[in-house]
Amino acid sequence: MNVHNQDTIEQKISELLSQMTLSEKVSLLSGKDAWRTMPIPRLGIPSITMTDGPHGVRSSYPEAGRKAGPTTCFPTGVSMAATWNTALIEKVGMALAEETRAMDCDILLGPCVNIVRHPLAGRNFESYSEDPYLNGKMGVAWVKGLQSKKVGASLKHFAANNQEFERHRGSSELDERTLREIYLPHFEMVVKEAKPFTVMCAYNRINGVYASQNRHLLREILKEEWGFDGVVVSDWGANHTIFESVENGLDLEMPGPARYYGKLLEDAVHNWQIDEKVIDDAVRRILRILFRAGKFDDPATLPPGSVNTPEHQALALEVAEEAITLLKNEADLLPLDIEKIRTLAVIGPNAAEDRIGGGGSSYVDPPYRVSPLEALRARFGDKIQIEYEKGCDNYHQPPVLGADWLGVNGLKVDFFDNPALQGQPAGTISIPKAEMWMWANSLPASKITSPRFSLRASGSFTPLESGNFTFFLVNTSTCRVFINGNKVFENTSKPKEHRAESEVQFQTTLEEGKSYDLVIEYLKDNDEEFAFWKLACMRVFGPGEDNRIQKAAELAAKSDVALVFIGMPEGFESEGYDRPDMRLPGPQDELVRAVLKANPRTVVILNAGSPVEMPWAEDVPAILEAYYPGQEGGNAVAKILFGEINPSGKLTVTFPRRLEDTPAYINYPGDRKVYYGEGIFVGYRYYEKKKVSPLFPFGHGLSYTTFEYENLTLPSEVNIGESVKVQVTVKNTGKRAGKEVVQLYVGDPESSLVRPPKELKGFAKVELQPGESKTVSFELDERAFAFYDPYQSRWVVEPGEFQILVGSSSQDIRASAVLRMA
Repeated sequence: MNVHNQDTIEQKISELLSQMTLSEKVSLLSGKDAWRTMPIPRLGIPSITMTDGPHGVRSSYPEAGRKAGPTTCFPTGVSMAATWNTALIEKVGMALAEETRAMDCDILLGPCVNIVRHPLAGRNFESYSEDPYLNGKMGVAWVKGLQSKKVGASLKHFAANNQEFERHRGSSELDERTLREIYLPHFEMVVKEAKPFTVMCAYNRINGVYASQNRHLLREILKEEWGFDGVVVSDWGANHTIFESVENGLDLEMPGPARYYGKLLEDAVHNWQIDEKVIDDAVRRILRILFRAGKFDDPATLPPGSVNTPEHQALALEVAEEAITLLKNEADLLPLDIEKIRTLAVIGPNAAEDRIGGGGSSYVDPPYRVSPLEALRARFGDKIQIEYEKGCDNYHQPPVLGADWLGVNGLKVDFFDNPALQGQPAGTISIPKAEMWMWANSLPASKITSPRFSLRASGSFTPLESGNFTFFLVNTSTCRVFINGNKVFENTSKPKEHRAESEVQFQTTLEEGKSYDLVIEYLKDNDEEFAFWKLACMRVFGPGEDNRIQKAAELAAKSDVALVFIGMPEGFESEGYDRPDMRLPGPQDELVRAVLKANPRTVVILNAGSPVEMPWAEDVPAILEAYYPGQEGGNAVAKILFGEINPSGKLTVTFPRRLEDTPAYINYPGDRKVYYGEGIFVGYRYYEKKKVSPLFPFGHGLSYTTFEYENLTLPSEVNIGESVKVQVTVKNTGKRAGKEVVQLYVGDPESSLVRPPKELKGFAKVELQPGESKTVSFELDERAFAFYDPYQSRWVVEPGEFQILVGSSSQDIRASAVLRMA
């Protein structure tokens, strides 16, 4: 947007503002419903529609009249960052913009750039890294790509939102230097370089003050110091005050309709509790993003939308291929040679299903998902014998009845505009699994006029095996379940403080391949804003019946190679709660040991968004980290296992040997307060300072080829404030083409304040053919050498010697030099 256009927009904003009544101004500061801002038809001011992200457009139900349907599920945030490829992630942002527009939305709620502070935090899989520099660069790329097509981003969650435990009430207690050096730099980078339309405040308190009304964060730093001119939006339900939050920097309360704002905020202006000029500033910001999103433009002039295109699917595959990280590869077991393998054992609870993401608001229902077993059979099944054994379950809780049992049609859901299923349906939709969570004021049926409603979901399910099964019903309000016409459940949850829900169970015997009719009725006769139900099911084994690990070991013993796919079940890592420990759920460690004992040529493929304990890591010859690789994940894993793609992903978080080694161990999870006692020593900064050996270090990732670093060049001395150009030559010394992530770290061995041994300040991904060399260049600005001095309240670079360290990981430094600052 050029200066002339910006001036024109600001003039139009002033004209609209001058025509508004106070009531109209205040109305813009709250949502119309769960996803849309309030329009003012009298002045031609439209709504802007938001939707969940950030690795796909979450649009499972036509809430508030929104368009619904399957959308492309890209690899999650930790996978995107593991590519260390900003150009690729910018393409992802552009694709997400096309999908957002195709689903008739204007703002995609992302990216999530919060620091991975502790390995148990539930939303680590959505985030990028433990390092603020890497977080910032990935966030900039994602936002620039998205907003290049006039779809807005919502940078979240501002700030120090690093765990789900007590996220709605707890206070993150940290000093100013820690805030500035670890938990804000990535937000600052994205705000200044990519200019997101909105910044979303966090749920939690920071040093006792809610993020939604934290003047230091929202006004002093974000708006005044960084110059942010967009909208600060609350996370959904994160606002707690009538006028203090607006006064201190919050512009938009979501979801709507108004809870604290509206008439109460209007009264606060009349009572001189808040100046109308503060309201005007917030209104200007909201109008500004309406213009930036093209809401006043001719729709025909806006970039087109598209969803689930072959191009998007290919891009999802490419991201997964570049993200998957080879952690270990003894004796070059990988890549597998198709000419030397006759029999392949595919084992594990994550082999036959593609675990594409964690739970919560970021979950995306894609048009399809490719499991590793499916991909391996499709690519190599006519050349080698592939056999499968599940080995064990890894459920932390029973899995929701999904497409594997319900089939492609899922369940038909009829909605009724009353709590008793009376009359004709007010609307009908289809859902892919037996689970729904909804804001009662933004239901999939737009004809519902009250938060008191009912629905009937109907369909059929077909078990994949015979045996005894337990069904679990979890719901708010009242729910009942019928199987083959017989009522097997009825459960009522009493309204409580926050999303009350309870669980009941039912056990029965089912036959493989037989179809069973299923009806679920949900009746909501209260005014709670949230509605939820789910039906889950799991196999129950009697004493001595479960011999699946033994069968898996027997299969491994007669196979040339065993592939063990382990990791997390769907929803184990999730918004709303943290993991209980760092162990793999279920008997998966036992499964790995049994298979390894039966066949030493065992490869473990890990499907998880956060570090896990690996008590077998020293013994297993090859380990591949697949993260949550999106809908094309199985194809990406298969291609890497057999060498069609050379792995080039690198860890963006340190993998500790045990939970007790982690920096925040003695302070997590806290209670009403969680103290960030480790200060600036987060992730690799801590492990190196304390000389604690991790299982796998930050930045680590192997290749099927080898790289040499040489000719590190930089000036020997510069003046403070001057930029520093650093160059290094990288050569592919192996026999395969490959990509290397060149990482540049800066160390300040003598400083007036304690500093980490080294900090990431640059990276570049370079592709090289066998024998090829390329020179990689970095330019370091003054900030690359600075620390935040809380006594002076500013960034400081001190004269003296700095170490410039270049390598393949934080602990694999290949070249170094000394730079003097004068």
